Amino acid sequence: MTIATPMRSPLRLGKLALLISAAALTPYAAAAQDAEVPAQEEAANTLDTINEILVTGTKTKDAENVQDVPLAVTAFNAGTLEAFKIRDISGLSFQAPNVSLDQVGTSRGTANFSIRGLGINSSIPSIDPTVGVFVDGVYLGFNAGVVFDLFDLESVEVLRGPQGVLFGRNVTGGAVLINTGNPTEDFRGKFRAAVDGPVDGGRGGANYTVSGVVSGPIIEDTLLFKVGAYYNKDEGYFRNLFNGSNQGAAETKILRGALEARLGDLTLLGKLDYFESDGDGPAAQNRGFFDRNSYDLSIDNRGFYTNEIWTGSLTATMDIGAGTLTNVFGWRKYDAATDGDIDATPLFLFHSTTETAQEQFSNELRYAISTEDGLDLTFGTFWFDQNIAYTERRQLPLASPFTFYGGGAQDHEVLGVFANAQYELGSGVSIIAGVRWSQETKDAGVTYVRPRTPCSVVDGTCPTSGVNSLIPTENNGFTDRVRFRNVSPKIGMQYEFSAGQLYGHWSRGFRSGGYNFRITNARAFEQIALAPGGTLAFDEEEVNTVEIGGKFQTADGALTVNLAGYVTKIDNMQREVNQSSPTAGVAQSIFNTADATISGFEAEARLRATDSLVLTANIGLIDAAYQRILFDISGNGTIDQGDLNLSLPRVPPLTVGAGLVHELDLGNGNILTRVNYQYRDKAAYTDDNFGWLNDMNNLEVNVTWTTPIDGLSFSVYGRNLLDEVQEGGDTQVPFGGPLSVGAANRMPFGANPAAGTFSPLLRGRNVGIEALFEF
Repeated sequence: MTIATPMRSPLRLGKLALLISAAALTPYAAAAQDAEVPAQEEAANTLDTINEILVTGTKTKDAENVQDVPLAVTAFNAGTLEAFKIRDISGLSFQAPNVSLDQVGTSRGTANFSIRGLGINSSIPSIDPTVGVFVDGVYLGFNAGVVFDLFDLESVEVLRGPQGVLFGRNVTGGAVLINTGNPTEDFRGKFRAAVDGPVDGGRGGANYTVSGVVSGPIIEDTLLFKVGAYYNKDEGYFRNLFNGSNQGAAETKILRGALEARLGDLTLLGKLDYFESDGDGPAAQNRGFFDRNSYDLSIDNRGFYTNEIWTGSLTATMDIGAGTLTNVFGWRKYDAATDGDIDATPLFLFHSTTETAQEQFSNELRYAISTEDGLDLTFGTFWFDQNIAYTERRQLPLASPFTFYGGGAQDHEVLGVFANAQYELGSGVSIIAGVRWSQETKDAGVTYVRPRTPCSVVDGTCPTSGVNSLIPTENNGFTDRVRFRNVSPKIGMQYEFSAGQLYGHWSRGFRSGGYNFRITNARAFEQIALAPGGTLAFDEEEVNTVEIGGKFQTADGALTVNLAGYVTKIDNMQREVNQSSPTAGVAQSIFNTADATISGFEAEARLRATDSLVLTANIGLIDAAYQRILFDISGNGTIDQGDLNLSLPRVPPLTVGAGLVHELDLGNGNILTRVNYQYRDKAAYTDDNFGWLNDMNNLEVNVTWTTPIDGLSFSVYGRNLLDEVQEGGDTQVPFGGPLSVGAANRMPFGANPAAGTFSPLLRGRNVGIEALFEF
């Protein structure tokens, strides 16, 4: 059964007019610097080099000024990231409109990214991300191990909207491009030491970080090197009321190396990164017991996580004719184990451990050409293959005397061919056209997460066929194979004039279907999957977006204003539907739940108010609504108007922010002060709207003193200074306290959940100091 409703108005004209007016008066958020400025010069010329922002996300022959790109992009280069004190990608969550780069919190380091309302709320490794993350041009195949410590970054670019024409796969929401530092032609180094932590009483301990990078020539102009090391010891930010111990402790080590060989027209750049981290499990709050605006938590299981990640890439570039041939080979190996207190109470009600192993290989070959008659053309091929194995164990002593075992394994191959072109017709008018053909194949074996004899999917000992020996009326699981083929086109135009540009384009993206590794109700799943027309795999999701924008800059570059409006239509929306389950703790089912429309507007601006002061700001508005319901999202047993009235998960209606960067010249040294404020509206987390994410007022302040000693600086910084509670998720569990009773608490967006929650907390107010020495 389906139900449809007329499309809502994407944006009321009054709101649109208000936003345009606000954007004209407020400055731009992405205060990035010219990527070609040497690192030691950036600190002394922060405001003088702020005007030009170079980006590589369009994959043209040469990097482009962000103001010339007909696309909504927020970019940060090394100097800006240093000024912002960014230590992981989630630190950029409050720097751009309609962007959330948070981690899910269930498993440390697992991304929960959402851009323009397209995101997921899951740590299941078989679910493809909506926001693609690329490190040095290499696509990361799944969300685990993405939000970890970063250092020695060259740049970060956030591209909003579908990017299927040029980027790998599944980038329906947007793309985050992370570029680590390259070897340098001259010998230089950078060493950093920092300590930060909570300043509020009753919370945990300090967080210590040291890192160093050395780079330079081995053979002048021919062979260059870079080596770096990073160490972090976190004593745990939170205080566990169960026993008074710190929660959230972690220890992280990173080793990184790079070699660049310049062999005439051929350049080879190889990078290798080793990452190791271990620490506590999630700092989970049960909101049936505690106020969601507090950092109170009480869990009997400290839990743990361990991660070991190897990442390598080899990039070859060669100038051939009027263009550049580029080949990017990538490899990543990820191994992890976790243990978490999912009931988030001081009782042993629901504990879960997992094991994950992933290995991926990829290769992209492309040729980019720019001709004198105004043609920019990029075309190429893409291959990607990853193997994922995941084991989950659940202990629910009140529901079953036996431990639950299950999970899944999958081989995933992607083949792609793409082309993108922009041709200048004359008088500043250009046409844009692109297309990508993709084929994705998934071979999977799934073992239902059910009470059974001990087994491990990672070790290959969990059965996917036959009958469950502990529950003879159930099957063990299944094996299956599915293939998706699709074409992702893009068509647009650009008009450039002296004060800026206007652009518009339509693009389509796909997120492939697949399999659920956390099936906890075998009978119910098979009843749906084996019914006439049913399948063992969920279907792919299609996203169509129309975007119209403008980028404007005064002749002297002092004022920059970028505007974009968009309408996104999602068909066969993929969702992980989370529901409390007294027999399995949490039932997490993946379905194609609905068709929906998301419309929005965003503006970014920057004003060089004086020689020493830059003002920045951004604003974004989203209106989202279901158009057709395919699944009982509300869980009331029927598909009706109540489903259509629900809010789409992870869609904050409003994000708005403002900031400043001020440089005080001391004659011999300077003081750089950065202040940034960003507000993000509250949003639903679960599809039934019983779980939701707090609104956030985020205030950050950084003050850096560049001393008279060449290369030496000291910083004081504060994050989340208003101490607003932020959570990675808000999943309902059937374990709660006295606050979880009453009909009012069962209403969507109620003060307390119906029966308690698993809500992993993220850090609150955090203040630190840092010493940096560069030579």
